[in-house]
Amino acid sequence: MKIGFIGAGNMASAIVEGMIQNGFSQPEDLYLYDISTEKVQAFAKKVGAHVSTDPQEVIQTVDALILAVKPNVIKGVLLEAKEAILQNNPLIVSIAAGTSTETIYEVFETDQPIRIVRVMPNMNAMVGEGAAAVCGNAAATKEDVSLIIDLFNAVGKAWPLEEKYFSIFTAIAGSSPAYAFLFIDSIARAAVKNGLPKDLALEMATQAILGSAETLAHSKENPWTLIDRVSSPGGTTVAGIVELEDNAFISTVIKGIDATIRKDEELGKK
Repeated sequence: MKIGFIGAGNMASAIVEGMIQNGFSQPEDLYLYDISTEKVQAFAKKVGAHVSTDPQEVIQTVDALILAVKPNVIKGVLLEAKEAILQNNPLIVSIAAGTSTETIYEVFETDQPIRIVRVMPNMNAMVGEGAAAVCGNAAATKEDVSLIIDLFNAVGKAWPLEEKYFSIFTAIAGSSPAYAFLFIDSIARAAVKNGLPKDLALEMATQAILGSAETLAHSKENPWTLIDRVSSPGGTTVAGIVELEDNAFISTVIKGIDATIRKDEELGKK
């Protein structure tokens, strides 16, 4: 299968490298276009993919087209590519945040069925540990959706998800890396406050959170059971947990997630 990318930024580059490294695609089956000509040419040379001179060339060649562009430009990109898409009918895959399959379809102003799959990935795809939600419109087949789930499994883990839940997924997976970075930085700053050098503190905190995530991912236990395992009666961990809860740690995190969901829903209505 030939797959094209319009947009070859960090996320698209991570996806392409994951597809090749995991054997999902061969480099010669990948076609890239980006307005930053020098950058896309350098990347294509590195991985062995093709470079296209314009979006229409990509669309006329590929079976699936991945739109790896920002939400504020996706409508313009679709309008420019409209005729070529209607004529060649590739599977359309969008990773633009807050842009529904219906919004994408409406750009074409047609009754012609267009297979559209929407994906919400996160930045951890750049290290092969991404999280992605995948859904298709009414024209997309189960095979189309399954294909794209397999693709994003090449750079992490992907789940089929009804589109009505995408705002929630955005909050708990798309935006949450920023919350995790904030938590790690807060731990490191606390160590600095108590005398540890910042670089060392940050390295230690990062490894502790990385290991904790791996432990949970490979455990059949729920988080609170693991918390209990770390917490000795009258010990240091319990003292810290109690202090965090006295300051509404859990409810504060939930409020942050709620705010993210509301904002994503607002953006989706514009």
